Amino acid sequence: MSNKVNAIETIAKQAILYDMDTKSIIFKKNSDQLVSPSSMSKIMTIYYAFKKINEGELSLDDEFTVSRKAWKKGGSKMFVKVNDKVKVEDLIRGIIVQSGNDACIVIAENIAGSEEAFAIIMTSKAKEIGMLNTNFTNSTGMHSNDNYSTAYDIAILSQYLINEFPEYYHLFAETEFEWSGIKQKNRNPLL
Repeated sequence: MSNKVNAIETIAKQAILYDMDTKSIIFKKNSDQLVSPSSMSKIMTIYYAFKKINEGELSLDDEFTVSRKAWKKGGSKMFVKVNDKVKVEDLIRGIIVQSGNDACIVIAENIAGSEEAFAIIMTSKAKEIGMLNTNFTNSTGMHSNDNYSTAYDIAILSQYLINEFPEYYHLFAETEFEWSGIKQKNRNPLL
């Protein structure tokens, strides 16, 4: 048997494969190229919510009020309604399972006062953990020319989230979540 490792091929324009056990990069392709992080921005939104919970400034049982801006947001949704009070745990599940843009905005506004202020916090935290090629302009990843990252930076963020908050990692394995009578499957195709 040959010791030669087969080369990994992918049609992806950017990619990175990181081994959490050995703390090494197995494969990379254009991993430092600036791109729109799209919904990968939501990883930082979740990271920051978990951070606030662990610091005792937030609880899974706290309830946040839904603004008109959050309710009106397009794209993938959890389907929250204006002025509803929604538990933080449900918002987190709405983001992780349903990729809910509306849930991201509810969390951002209730933690920082506005989504814009939350994006500044997100970018600051990104720089703090070593995401040197990342800038967030919103909590959802909706397109903006100034919302950018790299596959490498998203790998850094993912590693931090898994290492710092293992007690919440099970949420990423949920295959479906129901809110407002609407059951949605997890948008992660790997599940």
